[in-house]
Amino acid sequence: MAARIIEHKKLIVYVFAIITAISMVAQFFVSVNYNMVDYLPDEAQSTQALEIMEQEFTASVPNTRVMINDVSVLEALIYKEKLGAIDGVSDVLWLDNVFDLKTPLEMADKELVESYYKDRKALFMLNVRAGDEVAITDSIYELIGDRGAITGEALDTATSQKMAGTEAFYAAVLLVPIIIFILVISTTSWVEPVFFLTAIGVSVLINLGTNIFIGEVSFVTQSVAPILQLAVSLDYAIFLLHSFADYRKQTNNPEEAMQLAMKKSFPAIAASAATTFFGFTALMLMNFEIGSDLGLNLVKGILLSFLSVMVFLPALTLMFYKWMDKTQHRSFVPSFKGIGNSILKIKFPSVIIVLIVIVPAFLAQSNTSFTYGLGEQPETSRAGSDFLAIEEIFGESVPIVILVPKGDLVKETELVQELQELPQVTSVIAYVSSVGTVIPPQFLEETITSEFFSENYSRIIVYTNSGKEGDLPFSVVETVQGLAASYYGDEAFSLGESVTLYDIKNTVTRDNTVVNLMTVITIAIVLIFTFRSISIPIVLLITIQAAVWINLSIPYFTDTSLVFVGYLIISTVQLAATVDYAILFTETYKEERKVMTAVKAMKKTLDEKTFSISISAAILSSVGFILWFTSSNPIVSSIGLLLGRGALLAFVMVMCFLPALLLLMDKFICKTTYKANFYKEKC
Repeated sequence: MAARIIEHKKLIVYVFAIITAISMVAQFFVSVNYNMVDYLPDEAQSTQALEIMEQEFTASVPNTRVMINDVSVLEALIYKEKLGAIDGVSDVLWLDNVFDLKTPLEMADKELVESYYKDRKALFMLNVRAGDEVAITDSIYELIGDRGAITGEALDTATSQKMAGTEAFYAAVLLVPIIIFILVISTTSWVEPVFFLTAIGVSVLINLGTNIFIGEVSFVTQSVAPILQLAVSLDYAIFLLHSFADYRKQTNNPEEAMQLAMKKSFPAIAASAATTFFGFTALMLMNFEIGSDLGLNLVKGILLSFLSVMVFLPALTLMFYKWMDKTQHRSFVPSFKGIGNSILKIKFPSVIIVLIVIVPAFLAQSNTSFTYGLGEQPETSRAGSDFLAIEEIFGESVPIVILVPKGDLVKETELVQELQELPQVTSVIAYVSSVGTVIPPQFLEETITSEFFSENYSRIIVYTNSGKEGDLPFSVVETVQGLAASYYGDEAFSLGESVTLYDIKNTVTRDNTVVNLMTVITIAIVLIFTFRSISIPIVLLITIQAAVWINLSIPYFTDTSLVFVGYLIISTVQLAATVDYAILFTETYKEERKVMTAVKAMKKTLDEKTFSISISAAILSSVGFILWFTSSNPIVSSIGLLLGRGALLAFVMVMCFLPALLLLMDKFICKTTYKANFYKEKC
C-alpha cells in the first residue's frame, strides 16, 4: 500500500487539492442551527407540544420582550402597530390584549397593568420568526433606537449568530501562530510545520465541505469541531514525519525512508486514531442530538485526518522534501536527559496525592451545579444591558404555554384559577381569564378566538417570574405540568424556553451515564487489542479518568455553575483525546522494558517522550484556552476552558502518576500481558 501511494504521489496531491477546493465552496452551503429545541428527542414532552402547536395554531409563543421608554398609552399602541408591521414579527401582545383600554387604567388591577405599562415604560411581548433572528432584531433596534431595550430567546440566538463568524476568525488568528510556534521549536526545519498544518488543514476543510450531505450542523459543532479535529489529529502528522526524519538518517533514498516510516508509524497512528474514533462515537449515542451531531462530525474528521496523514502527507512530503532540507535550523529544544531520574524521585508522593484526591474529585464532579441553556449575555454587551434594564422595571417574565383538550370551559376555568394562585405566576392569558365563560366562543369573531382555541386544543399562556432555569424555575415547570395533568392527564402538553431547558436537563442527565460508560468500554477494548494486555488498559484508563474527574470537580470547589452540554462532551473528548499521551508513553516503556529493568526503562522513556508528549499537550491546551478566551457562547467557552485545563492535567498525570503506577504494577503487568517478554523477569 505504501509503495502504491509513493508511486502515485503527484496524482494523490492533485486529487486532494481538487477535493479540498470543492469542499471550501461546499461548506458555505451548510446551514448552522442555533435552536437547541431541534436537538431534543422526538419523545421529549416539549417536542411533542411544539409539533401540536405548529399544526393547530397560527399564533406563536412569545420569544422576545421589547421595552420602550417614556411613552404614553397612545404612543405605546402606535409602537405596537409598528412592531407588528416588521416582517418576521408576529403576535405582539400588550396591555390592550388583556384589558379594555377604553376603561380608565385606574379601574384596572394595578398588578396586571404594571406587567405591561409602568413609569411610562411599555413592555411588549412578541414572536420573532425562527431562522431570521439577526435581521428581525436589527429591524426592531432600528425602530426603537436608544429609547428601548430587547431581551429574550430570539435576541440570544441573534447575538450568538453574529458572534460566531467573528469569534471563529479571532480564534484562528490567535491559534495558528501559536501552533506554528510550538511546531517550529519541536522540529529542525522551518517549513516542516507547514506540512503538518497542510495535511490536517486539508482534512478539516474536507470535513467541513462534506457536511453538505448532512445539510445542517449545530452551532456547537460549527464552533468546536474544526479546531478540535486539528488539535486531536495533529499528532498523526507529527508521528509520521518524525519517523520519516529518523529513517532518512539510515538511507539516502527518500522514498524508501517514507515507505519504512509509513510501515513503522502505522500501528501507533492507527491505535491513536482508533481510541479517539471510538471515544467520539460514544457521543453519537446521546439522545440530546447536539452531542450526536458533534460526534458524527468528529468521527468523520478523525477518519479524514487519518486518511490525509497516511495517504496525502507522504505524497506531499516526497514532492517537496527538498524544501525541508533547505530550511534546516538548529534544535531549539533543550536536552531532557535526566528528567526521568528527577520525576521518579516523586513517584510515591504522586501516587499518594492522586489516591487522596481521586475520591473527592469523583464525588465533587458528580455534584457540580449545572446550567442547560446559553446563559445570560455579558453585562457589557447591548443584549446584557437591555436584559438588566427590562428586569429592573418589569422583572423577569418567562412564558409557559399549556395545550389542553378543547371543550370543557369549567375544567379550564378551575385550572386557570389554580395556576393564578401559584406565587411565581404573574399572569395567565386564556379564554376564560381574558374573555370569560359568559360569552360562548362561537359568538365571537375568529380573530379573537384563534388566539385561544384551535380545532382540538385550548391554549393557556402562563407568565412566571422565576427565571428560565435552575431549581426554582424547574420546580415551577413541574408544578404547572402537574396541575395540567391533574385535570387532563396525558392529554395536556406544555412548551416554552423553561420547559425546553427542563427537558434538556432530563435528557442529558440520562445521556451522561450511557456516554461515559460507552466511552470507557470502547477505549478499553481498543487498548486491550493494542497492548494485548488486561492490566495496561486499566492503568491507562485510571490515569486519564482521574485527570477528567479532577478537571470536572474544579467548578464544584470554586462554586461556579458548569454548562452541562460542555461537561458531557468534555468528559468524553478529554478521555478520547488525551489517552494518546498514555498510549505513546506506555508503548515506548513496554518496548524498553524488554531489554532493561523496570526503573531503567522508565527513566529512558521519560527522557525520550517528555518533550513529544508536552508538544501534543501544549497544542491541545492552546486550542482549549483560545476557544474559552474568544467565545461569548457559554457552551463553546466552557468546552474550551475544560479542554485546555484537561489537557494540562492529563499531561501532568501521564508524566508523574502513570510512571509510578507502571512501576508499582510491573510484575502484575508482566503476568497479564500476552508475550510481554520483560527483561530478566519470571512471569
